Amino acid sequence: MALPRVRFESDGIEVDVPVGTSILEAARAAGAQVGSACGGVCACSTCHVYVKQGLDALSAPNDREEDIMDKAFDVRANSRLGCQSKILRDVTVVCEISGESRKAFLDEHPEIRKAGERTSVG
Repeated sequence: MALPRVRFESDGIEVDVPVGTSILEAARAAGAQVGSACGGVCACSTCHVYVKQGLDALSAPNDREEDIMDKAFDVRANSRLGCQSKILRDVTVVCEISGESRKAFLDEHPEIRKAGERTSVG
């Protein structure tokens, strides 16, 4: 049985997940740097991603998600909250992690940010 695949573009990370999995859950499974300050309960916009492929295979945004997206930065036509975007069928979903989300992830995981700073210092 084939499984949906989520690709986090620019990180080169892909993961196969069951139908019904959210983009945020896929990010956690793959180790992608998607923020989740509220824990994935649609109370913040730190899991903001841009869906570059497979947008039509995701659950529709509800009113709560749309209200939260009003507070997000650099919202685009393909913006979604990862915690609210469930994959409904066997497709490949390609996401770009927003700058806001990556910053939130690194703020939530300072040990990863510090490790990255050490490796980038020449």
